[in-house]
Amino acid sequence: MGQYKLLIPPVHGERIILKNDQLQVPDQPIIPFIEGDGTGPDIWHASQRVFDSAVQIAFQGKKKIIWFEVFAGLKSIQKYGIETVLSDDTLAAISEFKVAIKGPLTTPVGGFPYVCLACSKEQGTEGEPRPKKCVNCGSEWVTPRFRSLNVALRQKLDLYACIRPVRWYKGVPSPVKHPELLDIVIFRENTEDVYAGIEFELGTPDAKQVYEFLTQKMGKKFREDSGIGIKPISVSGTQRLVRKAIQYALAHHRKTVTLVHKGNIQKFTEGAFRDWGYQLAVKEFRDKIVTEKELWDQFGGKLPDGKILINDRIADQMFQQLLLRPNEYEVVATPNLNGDYISDAAAAQVGGLGIAPGANIGDSAAVFEATHGTAPKYTGQDRVNPGSVILSGVMMLEHLGWQPAADLIVQALEKTIAQKRVTYDFERQMEGAKILKTSEFASAIIENMQS
Repeated sequence: MGQYKLLIPPVHGERIILKNDQLQVPDQPIIPFIEGDGTGPDIWHASQRVFDSAVQIAFQGKKKIIWFEVFAGLKSIQKYGIETVLSDDTLAAISEFKVAIKGPLTTPVGGFPYVCLACSKEQGTEGEPRPKKCVNCGSEWVTPRFRSLNVALRQKLDLYACIRPVRWYKGVPSPVKHPELLDIVIFRENTEDVYAGIEFELGTPDAKQVYEFLTQKMGKKFREDSGIGIKPISVSGTQRLVRKAIQYALAHHRKTVTLVHKGNIQKFTEGAFRDWGYQLAVKEFRDKIVTEKELWDQFGGKLPDGKILINDRIADQMFQQLLLRPNEYEVVATPNLNGDYISDAAAAQVGGLGIAPGANIGDSAAVFEATHGTAPKYTGQDRVNPGSVILSGVMMLEHLGWQPAADLIVQALEKTIAQKRVTYDFERQMEGAKILKTSEFASAIIENMQS
């Protein structure tokens, strides 16, 4: 196994390996996990019990996950030092063991250059010494502001596809009349767009240099008192994402792949995403796909048997479509920012982020994750819904090829919700429901697996 600075991999268990682009999964795979910040530990401990029980029951003890804790966020600082929110050890472990899962990690938002990783309170001013203790909670873990750890993981490990299945689970309270009509899988490009983090702060020499280049050399006009961001979208990044979305549709018998973009305005980035997506579909999947133009010009609007429809929608139109005509969409491929908005909006239709799973997948590694934030005000209260991590674990088990365990969790989760034994976020929307703690909700799911 690999060499690490501080991590010690388990002595039992085996590595998952990649052979001919296929995972080779042993009966006792070593899988790294990151607890997460804020409510992460509560959520993770509950979820891990559910995973272990499902695997035990589904395979009658013949398979077992060997968990390997790795660190990011607050626990990384505690282990590696104040400047290390994401260690090389963690990146190396995920690369070596191929599959990992994580809870939510702190993502500071703008503001001053220091943030407390215990409570997310931002403080201090540019140029001043780092505060010794948090002004809000007294924690000593106040660190320089950093960009999203989630984005850093995706970029450093080239986990280019953020995959978000969004469907309704029976009994989950929803703000729409027919949440069961929405059943889509969103493929969001994960490494480019504005999330590439190419920004220049107003008042800095770099911002001045970029402004002068764009206005004086390139003839562009915009206000001098601007922060500047650059939005890269590449043909290679686009096409590998669209390829993965079409492959998923073929493997899972889905009939439609929709390219979502803002190409009517951003013609050379989002518009190019649309064009490059169509080009890839026609070049590599010609005998399996029909474009929307071909559908109407050649087939009278009726999709031929055995074919997948490739169409596209403007991003703002897509928000309406998911509300008004949700059953017309099955797989969505979209640039980074659009995918962030659309996946969260879609999740709201079926019960919210508390029960929305996600995965970040590349060609050589995969990280499954909670799609919500750390909710620091609930830290240690054993209160929040662990559904997002639990269902992300379902995706992980499917990725491993352990479908019986994945199915067992979904069935038990739905049964638990149908019994109206839920955490506070659902209980307040369900008449006659019994409120459970995070740990109690996990216990109820396990109980229903065993019955």
